[in-house]
Amino acid sequence: MNFKGAIFDLDGVIVDTVPLHFEAWKRMFSEYGRDFTFSDYKQKVDGIPRIDGARAVLSGLSEEELKSAASRKQGYYLELVDKGDIKVYYSTVGLVKELKKNGIKVAAASSSKNCRYILEKTGLIGLFDCIIGGGDFKKGKPDPEIFLSAASSLGFLPETVIVFEDAKLGVEAAKNGNMLCVGIARDGNTELLKKADVVVRDLSEVDYRKLKGLFEI
Repeated sequence: MNFKGAIFDLDGVIVDTVPLHFEAWKRMFSEYGRDFTFSDYKQKVDGIPRIDGARAVLSGLSEEELKSAASRKQGYYLELVDKGDIKVYYSTVGLVKELKKNGIKVAAASSSKNCRYILEKTGLIGLFDCIIGGGDFKKGKPDPEIFLSAASSLGFLPETVIVFEDAKLGVEAAKNGNMLCVGIARDGNTELLKKADVVVRDLSEVDYRKLKGLFEI
């Protein structure tokens, strides 16, 4: 198959909002008397819709109570976003620009409904040919719907697209959609992303040529 498209997750791949998400989740869960570690974040809520994240930790709540909890988490997160600068991974930006120079169409895809807002705030929104955010699909990761929607919006078959993810459930979603996947283990925990076709610490480790080669194996 030819290499035609690339899909980049947002949090932890394009920008570093992970500390903000973690702090917001931790604050909300503490209100329910739940301890919440960074390991819990990576294993249970990273990369999935807020309501599913709340459900993964808060057992015994009604759907309305889960919605309320998820909404409070969102409020805390936006407070943190508006207070400080958002770190951009410029190695990712560089790869996006290189891919575009080589005729590859690129999409940003995130379970977060804040996806467009974050890209606008960081001045990156113009880099992407399409953007899929929370609300643009129904099923959360590891269901592949988010990435299948992005591939369809780019106009390509899943087999011609590669996904860049830093979350376990995101990698599983990509593979469930029959897509190649590069896992980004910035913390060195490569085991968590072992289902990816390639695992790196940073996207400075790959380029157009290396990615194209994955489609030729």
